[in-house]
Amino acid sequence: MKTRIGIRRLAAVLLAAPLLAVVAAAGPGQASPDGDGGHRDDRDHWGIITRNTIGSPVADLRNGPFGSFGVFGPESRPPYGQGSLGIEVADGATALTPPAEKVDFGNEVDFFGRPVSGLTQVGFHVFQTGENITYGGSRNMPNIRFEIDPNLAALPTTEYSTLVWAPAAAPVTNRWSGYLDAATSGTWFLTGAAGTATNCNLTVQCTFAEVKARLDADGGEPATVYTAAVGKGRDFMWIGAVDGLRINNTVYDFEVSGVRQRPAA
Repeated sequence: MKTRIGIRRLAAVLLAAPLLAVVAAAGPGQASPDGDGGHRDDRDHWGIITRNTIGSPVADLRNGPFGSFGVFGPESRPPYGQGSLGIEVADGATALTPPAEKVDFGNEVDFFGRPVSGLTQVGFHVFQTGENITYGGSRNMPNIRFEIDPNLAALPTTEYSTLVWAPAAAPVTNRWSGYLDAATSGTWFLTGAAGTATNCNLTVQCTFAEVKARLDADGGEPATVYTAAVGKGRDFMWIGAVDGLRINNTVYDFEVSGVRQRPAA
């Protein structure tokens, strides 16, 4: 009897060994054969960009918003799935100058090195409130921001600028908007020396086509992307939500479980 039990135990150990080896090979933090550091094909590289966070703002994947009260139909729920990116920033919450908060929720991995000229479709859906308009006017809205290397021949040592979309006023309040097309509406500008050199800056803003053309017009190397993000600040208080961020042929659906990629219709 003892011999028989011992054989069974030995067989169980031998059968379990290959399974344990497979689990160990696939464990978190282990490098995969293609050298991606253990990332899966469905990896999610989205989150708060800590370098660009000032104060104690909120950029949180949440359910809803559903409403406001008395609103029914498609405008009463996020355009994709059940969730969205909730954003909250305050206008006087820090001891800095200006005192307003700032946050970027974005991706520092997947867009790196892409040409700015290759951006053809950009936009999102927004949940704007009447209170936000009271805080900062009808264009008090979140932004789409691309950190870039402008690669301007006239500025050979300038390797950083942020390409910012400032949306027009939301067409509706206290409910979800339709798709806001950043390629054809609102205005764009560049921060820092690149904005001055291209004359697409916070004071003199440009169309999407103009800012891309001016980045390429000086004969320098093509401007390239570092990161892509949705953000707000530093200006007025804003509390609302964004969903369905589109970049070219992909829609990024913000859900509590993560950021899902969908093909653009």
